[in-house]
Amino acid sequence: MPNMVVVGAQWGDEGKGKIIDELAAGVDFVVRFQGGANAGHTVVVGGEQYVFHLVPSGILRPHVRCVVGNGVVVDPFTLLEEVEGLEERGVVVEGRLFVAENAHVTLPHHKLLDAKGDERRGIGTTRRGIGPTYVDKFGRVGLRVVDLLDEGVLPELLARNLEEKRAVLGDQIPEVSGLLSQLRPVIERLRGWAEDTASMLNEAMDRGESVLFEGAQGTALDIDFGSYPFVTSSNPIAGGACVGAGVSPKRIDFVVGVAKAYTTRVGGGPFPTELPPEEEERLRMRGREYGATTGRPRRCGWFDAVVARHAARINGFDGLVITKLDVLDPVPELRICVAYEVDGERIVKFPYSLRTLERAKPVYETLPGWREDTSKARRWKDLPQNAKRYLERIAELVGAPLWLVSVGPERGQSVVVDMPAEIARGCGLAEG
Repeated sequence: MPNMVVVGAQWGDEGKGKIIDELAAGVDFVVRFQGGANAGHTVVVGGEQYVFHLVPSGILRPHVRCVVGNGVVVDPFTLLEEVEGLEERGVVVEGRLFVAENAHVTLPHHKLLDAKGDERRGIGTTRRGIGPTYVDKFGRVGLRVVDLLDEGVLPELLARNLEEKRAVLGDQIPEVSGLLSQLRPVIERLRGWAEDTASMLNEAMDRGESVLFEGAQGTALDIDFGSYPFVTSSNPIAGGACVGAGVSPKRIDFVVGVAKAYTTRVGGGPFPTELPPEEEERLRMRGREYGATTGRPRRCGWFDAVVARHAARINGFDGLVITKLDVLDPVPELRICVAYEVDGERIVKFPYSLRTLERAKPVYETLPGWREDTSKARRWKDLPQNAKRYLERIAELVGAPLWLVSVGPERGQSVVVDMPAEIARGCGLAEG
């Protein structure tokens, strides 16, 4: 099997968890490479739902080893809680989960800083401490996993880090001794997972083993290429996989973009194709569009090909996956945004100016719906003609071949379209 990167082609929440789980059937490693516990990747197997915040979504495949890469900011308390929850459900984690020694660590005071900052700015973050942890990382005052494991240096590093936050947090700042007491049982478990994961992955690839890199969030939330400042604090794009896992770009064979059959986003920021409230609520209810991490209702709109085409350009998609097609089954008429109109001018490229994006009005193409149940489709021929036309038009506008279509939340509810046969066979997916 080749090495692949899977990334979101929209504002996150595209259904990447399910796709990672499907593709993980044919790989040896699954690697998270950026973000933190702000992710909420959902996998449904046999009617049981699992939500992953830090543990890679390949953990439900017993043969897969899972890596939390150096580009991830790791909340050790959340990680331990997640692992214990999996173990209670019978999932074997020990010997299969590895955490980069040089990954930076999110601690309780980072969450306090995140909440205070979001109250001031109104970005709509998950308040999981992600941004403040990255601020510490690039300000060169952060703590890494390897620092937590060094009892000789940890108290000093922790005291220095906390002191830097005193001006903002005041009496909310935790005591060093109290925080150390909280950390000790977590550190003991973390000690068994910490590894030089960059070396581990490169040596595995040298042996011919295959690696699947799992992006969190989406391209339109990228710190450089998204709708800044309403973005995440990392690079959830294909290039981020190399930096966030410690591998060469030469190691990557395929880049796969995942997009919903419509568009959603959580939190603040411009959203050109957002539906009117009544239509939005109908789509939200049918698609169960509530955040897996925060529970917040997602904003819903028509498919935005400007955003997805931008993602294809930035990432270089070799394949496109469309999820939640079945959510659109009852819709009589569908719209695809093919361009924006801004002050009377038609634009087809995603604008970096927030003011321009706020003024953008969607230019739509209208296509007929299919009003048939697609959830039982397993081959391309099983899909209604109008569903095929809709998917083909999306692939054409995005500029990437359509590999796979998801028609339900369960593992196996997928239709292979133009996926390379080697990958389809390796993952045990029927070819369409």
